[in-house]
Amino acid sequence: MSHERALWPWTREMHPFYWGWMAGILAFAALGTVSAIWANPFFVRMTPVGAWELPALVLVAVLTGTFVALPNACGLRRATAGGTVGFLGIACPTCNKILMLIFGGEALMLWFDPIRPFVTTGGIALLSFATWQRWRSLHT
Repeated sequence: MSHERALWPWTREMHPFYWGWMAGILAFAALGTVSAIWANPFFVRMTPVGAWELPALVLVAVLTGTFVALPNACGLRRATAGGTVGFLGIACPTCNKILMLIFGGEALMLWFDPIRPFVTTGGIALLSFATWQRWRSLHT
């Protein structure tokens, strides 16, 4: 019983850290599977994976985990918007039904596909700003 008491403060202090790790791993696995960065039986990608998409996915997952690990409610809307925009940039453009309805197939490949790295960069920047804002509010 004293062994449990000795470990309890350590696990309680590490609790946000573990939530952050779990959120980062879950974001990496879920977003990578849904966007078909790797071959999986659930989703098939119609366009080839770019060299920048896996590093961008890792960055989005790390920022998501860091955001979740910081114990504060500041910046939640920005983080949600940044993660969503980052995912839209990483995901296969022709597989996204919403984008297909908005742009159509030809316009999507002609206009949206070339700017996907910039869309992803904007999402990562927004998520980074939300994480920085949460970090700053924690230390003020």
